[in-house]
Amino acid sequence: MSSPGGPLEKPQIIAHAQQSLNYTAFECKWVPSSARLVCLGSFPRGSGVVQLYELQGGRLHLLREIEKSKPVKCGTFGASSLQQRYLATGDFGGNLNIWNLEVPEIPVYSVKGHKEIINSIDGVGGLGIGEGAPEIVTGSRDGTVKVWDPRQKDTPVANMEPAQGESKRDCWTVAFGNAYNQEERVVCAGYDNGDVKLFDLRNMTLRWETNIKNGVCSLEFDRKDINMNKLVATSLEGKFHVFDMRTQHPTKGFASVSEKAHKSTMWQVRHLPQNRDIFVTSGGAGNLHLWKYEYPAQRSKQDSEGNEMGVAGSVSLLQNVTLSTQPISSLDWSPDKMGLCVCSAFDQTLRVLIVTKLNRI
Repeated sequence: MSSPGGPLEKPQIIAHAQQSLNYTAFECKWVPSSARLVCLGSFPRGSGVVQLYELQGGRLHLLREIEKSKPVKCGTFGASSLQQRYLATGDFGGNLNIWNLEVPEIPVYSVKGHKEIINSIDGVGGLGIGEGAPEIVTGSRDGTVKVWDPRQKDTPVANMEPAQGESKRDCWTVAFGNAYNQEERVVCAGYDNGDVKLFDLRNMTLRWETNIKNGVCSLEFDRKDINMNKLVATSLEGKFHVFDMRTQHPTKGFASVSEKAHKSTMWQVRHLPQNRDIFVTSGGAGNLHLWKYEYPAQRSKQDSEGNEMGVAGSVSLLQNVTLSTQPISSLDWSPDKMGLCVCSAFDQTLRVLIVTKLNRI
């Protein structure tokens, strides 16, 4: 963190633009390769809303607002081509819809995916990120995790549900990873009881599971389209865990380091697209923390029986800021402009932020 000319200046988190909303926002996403973003949520009257904004000279301009019958909980562009940039959403009715934002009245794809609310969604194989088919994963309160290929009709290509006799758990978060060739792909899912499960989609097996003791609010691999490297899991009790996913020990699984930072729920984790070792966490007290992961001198070692086991690194806090008195429910980095991000909070405000000096870390 220091240079010959003295210590590096810390990055600053600067509010660039903000917009008041007349609804509860659950998710915000940049539209890839544009200065546009979408915000998804629920009107007080119980209907859903999708808003499309454009950032122009420090101000957010509303381009389009679409009201939907059900509150919209989550969205992803990750399974769409850069030409189409279709938005996939999950709603309170368990519906998976894909929208062309230029003609958003009727979805281009729609399926009743789950019996209950879709809490989380992720996409891979689109936007030039990740090898293999374009796929969408959904996690629901009904306890199931399903993988969809939008080119197929109404049936999921994979369905991970509790084994017979197992109690149903609310799935709060899902994430794709390991999509570095045509065959490999995993889905990681986090549940309300602290379970983290890693599903191997090639073999359709449960590859690994652990429990982080508190409900898992957010999961993200540092990159989806590389051989698994790191996974961050955030929890209800203001704690996060960074797992080194390169070396899996036969009994101990993956090495990890944990850090308690927020005094309340840690809602989300998002890695910087331009540097996979920098990530941000958002908290229930309206704050953001910016972190850097430092690798150990050696990432693996042998145990007494000759098995390879991973060695966890450490995390350092680069910066933190309080933006709101309410939880920051969602954050998304711009894939195109380093340091630009958007976040939504339960104070019904959408904020565009600039994080400075990231290229000097």
